[in-house]
Amino acid sequence: MAEVGMINGDCHDFKSLLSSLDRDFLVRNNGDQVKIDSLKGKKLGLYFSASWCGPCRRFTPKLEEVYSQLSPKGDFEIIFVSGDEDEESFNGYFSKMPWLAIPFSDSETRSRLDDLFKVMGIPHLVLLDENGKVLTDDGVAIIREYEEEGYPFTPGRIQELKDLEEKARREQSIKTVLVSRSRDFVVTSDGNKVPVSELEGKTVGLYFSVSSYKASVDFTPKLAEVYKKLKEKGENFEIVVISLDDEEESFKESFMAPWLALPFKDKSREKLARCFDLSTLPTVVIIGPDGKTLHSNVAEAIEEHGIQAYPFTPEKFAELAELEKAKEAAQTLESILISGDLDFLIGKDGAKVQVTDLVGKTVLLYFSAHWCPPCRFFTPKLVEVYKEIKAKNEAFEVVFISSDRDQSSFEEYYSDMPWLALPFGDARKSFLSRKFKVQGIPMLITIGPTGKTITNDTRNLIMAHGADASPFTEERLKELEAKYEEMAKGWPEKLKHKLHEEHELVLTRRGAYNCDGCNGGGQVWSFYCEECDFDMHPKCALEEAEETKADEKTEGNPKEGWVCDGEVCTRA
Repeated sequence: MAEVGMINGDCHDFKSLLSSLDRDFLVRNNGDQVKIDSLKGKKLGLYFSASWCGPCRRFTPKLEEVYSQLSPKGDFEIIFVSGDEDEESFNGYFSKMPWLAIPFSDSETRSRLDDLFKVMGIPHLVLLDENGKVLTDDGVAIIREYEEEGYPFTPGRIQELKDLEEKARREQSIKTVLVSRSRDFVVTSDGNKVPVSELEGKTVGLYFSVSSYKASVDFTPKLAEVYKKLKEKGENFEIVVISLDDEEESFKESFMAPWLALPFKDKSREKLARCFDLSTLPTVVIIGPDGKTLHSNVAEAIEEHGIQAYPFTPEKFAELAELEKAKEAAQTLESILISGDLDFLIGKDGAKVQVTDLVGKTVLLYFSAHWCPPCRFFTPKLVEVYKEIKAKNEAFEVVFISSDRDQSSFEEYYSDMPWLALPFGDARKSFLSRKFKVQGIPMLITIGPTGKTITNDTRNLIMAHGADASPFTEERLKELEAKYEEMAKGWPEKLKHKLHEEHELVLTRRGAYNCDGCNGGGQVWSFYCEECDFDMHPKCALEEAEETKADEKTEGNPKEGWVCDGEVCTRA
């Protein structure tokens, strides 16, 4: 067999690359053998994949679509290089592939190709031109982004596509956004085609959504309500759904009747997601009447302001920002915790507690859930801090705002809490989550005695300072900083300790930690080794230092005429 060349710019001989001493063929999934010599003059994709790999199973159908478009050209082939561990798995996975494969029995060639192309993860697709030159080892990303439009996958072609996308951004119009080579229309819910040209001059919302995603499910009715009100007012506004659903039934179920949409599984959806840097769902991109992007995502504004956010211009958002500032300045505890007849919380015995009873107190809003491990870890710490603060200050309360999935989970979790709660399923929760931009839990918001928001970083303050952080104001944090700096005065910056003789321990500001000396909890200051993640309470570390000094004193001074250095005394 000819020696296999290196991949960096060299051309590989297909036969020496893909064959073995006793094999000069590849196989199809029906068992047919295909001579490697027949690949001469073709472009190749070496597809490293395995049946046990979830990302591979998701990518393979996309690759099959591209292959079906390119295969009729007769000058492109894919070779499956399996990472499966047994032949049964290989056969089951390969049976769905329309291309060729290295036989499963030839593990030596498969392993050699893995090493040659430095395959560190799968799916992995190496694309070679007809001369055997490596075009790219990032074929997976290219197929995902450009599909068959990337063919023949040369650097020049990929750059050409990038330049076209950049030009489309610079010269953006509703047509450059929504029209593709094979389609110049969008569809209605009953399948009728509407020319994209009919959207010119209108404000258009591109609604990226997945029907099975709860955030999308919750948001769709709110968007529908805004759409209905705008149409009733005669506004020139349309919604075009960009569905990311994989099941057509789900797509149809979530497709609101008055809206338009890209056809199901339209190839433009990935391009649009990339073009608008889609990073969260739901997303509503606003295209203005001139075809230019007005806003990258107004979903939050629609949730918060509804129809008032229209027409989604910078001027409108500046106006809304001023309104928000005014709201913040006028905020009271009642304004955030009372909504119509919902003017109460519940106590441990289920009794109603009026929100007005908390006016003038420092109130922590605790967003949490039983199913959330970080929440279950933090709650006992918060209970401890709550009891400590409450013992000194009656004008203090915590309100649990649950994200539990059902009433029983809420009740089980709340049974361990000594404070008040919003009733499970209460309509005020969604407003509070939006207002305080709760993206993850646990989250703890401090509302001061005046009803103004003090901080949304309360959880970290408690983890760092415990009950000492109360009342969680900037002034209190400055006091704590001064206290901690005073505490450390006179302590050495570094020291050695017998429990960690490998490295010096450095005096370091730390959050909560466990002392590796006494196994007790600590916070604020630690004598710490970053390399070994080794902590010691200053008390534990400094006690030994004092003992060492005392031992040195009891040893006394050396005899006259002698000098003692470490373990040896010598004549002067």
